[in-house]
Amino acid sequence: MELAAYLTLAVVVAVLLTLAFTRIAPDVIVMAALAFLVVSGILSPGEALVGFSNPGVMTIAVLYAVAAGLKETGAIQWIAHRLLGQPQKLKYAQLRVLLPASGLSAFMNNTTVVAMFIPAVQEWAGRLKLPPSKLLLPLSYAAIMGGTCTLIGTSTNLVINGLLQSEKGISLTMFSLAWIGAPIVLVGGGFLYLFADRLLPNRQGVLEQLEQAREYAVEVIVDDKGPLVGKTIAGAGLRSLSHGYLADIERQGRLLTAVPPDTQLQAGDILVFIGAPECARELRRIHGLKPAGGDVHKLDIAHHRRCLVEAVIGPDFGGLNQTVRESRFRSRYQAVIISISRHGKRLPGKLGAIRLQVGDTLLLETAQDFVDQYRYRKDFLLVSGLNDSTPPDFRKAPLALGILGAMVVASATGLLSILEAALLAGGTMLVTRCVPASKARRYVDLSVLVVIAASFALGAAMTKTGAAAQIAQWLLLIDGLAPWAALALVYLMTVVFTELITNNAAAVLMFPIAVAVAEQLGVDFLPFVIAVMFAASASFMTPLGYQTNLMVLGPGGYRFTDYLRLGAPLSLLVGGTAIGLIPLVWPF
Repeated sequence: MELAAYLTLAVVVAVLLTLAFTRIAPDVIVMAALAFLVVSGILSPGEALVGFSNPGVMTIAVLYAVAAGLKETGAIQWIAHRLLGQPQKLKYAQLRVLLPASGLSAFMNNTTVVAMFIPAVQEWAGRLKLPPSKLLLPLSYAAIMGGTCTLIGTSTNLVINGLLQSEKGISLTMFSLAWIGAPIVLVGGGFLYLFADRLLPNRQGVLEQLEQAREYAVEVIVDDKGPLVGKTIAGAGLRSLSHGYLADIERQGRLLTAVPPDTQLQAGDILVFIGAPECARELRRIHGLKPAGGDVHKLDIAHHRRCLVEAVIGPDFGGLNQTVRESRFRSRYQAVIISISRHGKRLPGKLGAIRLQVGDTLLLETAQDFVDQYRYRKDFLLVSGLNDSTPPDFRKAPLALGILGAMVVASATGLLSILEAALLAGGTMLVTRCVPASKARRYVDLSVLVVIAASFALGAAMTKTGAAAQIAQWLLLIDGLAPWAALALVYLMTVVFTELITNNAAAVLMFPIAVAVAEQLGVDFLPFVIAVMFAASASFMTPLGYQTNLMVLGPGGYRFTDYLRLGAPLSLLVGGTAIGLIPLVWPF
């Protein structure tokens, strides 16, 4: 090998070790490696920056806008609520998790799918008296496996497809991977259904304790045109919220207390929930409920620009010792008080008649710029926004799902390429106001895009300097190694990289190695590239390899050993299935 190849290998090893054993941001590490490759003359600027114009990377960026539209309209929750239902036993709950999660993640961002399912699973756990650890890790694994079924199911598939387009001039279709992905879902899902209960611990999640939080009373009304009319409290999923509980129902002037779970909801029912501030955020995301306070509808603020804010009244507040009604709070601050907490306890009685005092904590619905506007004003001692509290616009959920469906059909039939279909879908989401442009920008994860695009420079350097060919020679030291055995080696190496670093970086690094192995064996490169695709997504043994694994770590109360106990046999099953089937679909 020449000096440039040794330098490239040193850079790759340094990147792997730094990603695995330090807390430095991945985008900083990979960009530093890109800078070294350019400055040292190993790559020209054009070669180093080619990843930033790759169609796979651009498709991932555009799909963030599509996912934003699905989330902002509540489309995913709308589907999840109907598919998940209200199971009464653990095995039914597991099926209700595995089937929808794997199905939805084939066409939607699996991180978004898992984020939407976690509250529903926590609700089941509370109602069925089950530890959430029995359900949340299978949820993550099902979403990962489901994402392998289509080209848009995971960013890894799009990255590899982008490399195939730019370097080999070929492109996979939307459902090319389903021949391997569907059997993986069946085999892996069956394993989880049969053995997850036995292999996972009985452990509670790291949840906020309601009694330790600020307590509010939040009133909502059952929409007469919504889907909750006629449903029971339990059937509507209102019996056991993550951050609050149903205390009373006000119906036609009568107050119903201690209502049983089989009580049917009627149009116009006013439901009184007691809980932490996050309870209000949960209620905003339930289709069929709307705020009971009349002033909320008088706010001159667009639906998608609203959010929930907590504000602590200071000594210079203009309405001290006045009632909420006398203080003219809404017209003065362009915000509506939803509930008031004093000394950590909710204040009973009519909201408009409560006299405001220094130290009262107000839960407000207001504009998104309220926090910036009043953070340093003396009216309030503290102003804090609740994350992700903008209410979804459920009216546009069917439209958002229709846009997603049209994108899938256009791509699957070959009418448009994946990138073209995604660009049209993202643009339609913006034009139809399923998501405003300002919010779509915030959904785009630039750090992930930078990591993926900059990783292309590492792959390009390995190919240009011959480092990839040298690694392939080391892998093929065994004389007369059969292609399927080499395929297994490539798969295994990719899995190890994926567990240590990000899945996309592992895929980009292994792509040139896989191609070099195929060239030295004198066989087709496509089976090896497909193996990298599936292995880079098969991150089951650590919480670090895939974002959804990390998302369930806290809510499930998991430890690293839990991932290994369930993930190791699942990795073997998925790996065996993939290695056995890939040569049948894409022969050597």
